[in-house]
Amino acid sequence: MKKKRSILVSLLLITILMVTGCSQGKTEEIFPSRDINGIIQWGAGGGTDIISRSLTPHVEAQLGKTIVLQNKTGATGAIAAQYVYDQPADGYTLLYGAENPQLYEVMEISELSYDDFEPIIVIGRETAVVVTTESSGIDSLDQLLDSASDSPGTIKLGTTGPGGLPYVVAALFNAVDKAEFNQIPFDGDGPVVTALLGGHVDVTVTKLSTVKELAKAGEVKILASISEEPITGYEEIPAITSTRPEYSKYLPWGPFYGVYARKDTSPEIIEILKNAYLEGFQNDEFQEFLSDSAITPMGISGDEARDFLENWKKVSSWLLYDAGGAKISPEELGIERVNP
Repeated sequence: MKKKRSILVSLLLITILMVTGCSQGKTEEIFPSRDINGIIQWGAGGGTDIISRSLTPHVEAQLGKTIVLQNKTGATGAIAAQYVYDQPADGYTLLYGAENPQLYEVMEISELSYDDFEPIIVIGRETAVVVTTESSGIDSLDQLLDSASDSPGTIKLGTTGPGGLPYVVAALFNAVDKAEFNQIPFDGDGPVVTALLGGHVDVTVTKLSTVKELAKAGEVKILASISEEPITGYEEIPAITSTRPEYSKYLPWGPFYGVYARKDTSPEIIEILKNAYLEGFQNDEFQEFLSDSAITPMGISGDEARDFLENWKKVSSWLLYDAGGAKISPEELGIERVNP
């Protein structure tokens, strides 16, 4: 009797193990089996937040699951990056970020960068533009750069502080044209533009999406775009290379948006996510959103995205360091100088 009972118990255990094994195998094959968390680096209403919430519904339609978006702000986006990095590498927590992590190391904000993540998709690139007003008396980019070179520190440039877009572009101007500005810091793009409109600064550098409506209304004047070619739909804005071809070695460059997973996430899960995000990216409604927002579509991942991210980090880290805005030399971090 005991022998029969032992045999029955053994058979039962084998059956349980077989069922459990099949169940586990099935769980590993099916991704996603539950909702995904999307962690946005910046606050509600900002560029990263808006583009994230515009793209995500189209990705959800591909995955058949909800992506729960959460804004996690602080430390120039480093709190969100660290949070995602600290989660399991299972594809269920994704980072929706901008370009900032590529400067964390030289600014001693964090030891993380996008080297520690897998780019699911680099969505698009904002175009930086040089902006002034009629009252400034500045009529062209050439006039601006020549004046800032001939009379250093006389032109007031509104910035958002070290590491911000105007600061880095000013470093670029200094590297190529030896142009020097009287940089006046403000707390964000909005206050900078307000200061420009009020005549408190002469010029600033911001995203085209921030000032395109003001330009249409004639309240600001866009001198040039920091791009190799004119922007589609805004061909009246001259590209910086149209009169300053020497800037082409630094381009393409500009603020960008992307979605990332931890680097050690399995290739199978990464592939599923890449395909879903690329399908969502190609949606006609989302492409129209990018066009209306003056964002250059990219839709890249894998090696192409990694090359883009690495080049951006090299160019920007050295520009920032040369301008005195970085606390650590990129050379100490093994970041190659790609431009003289």
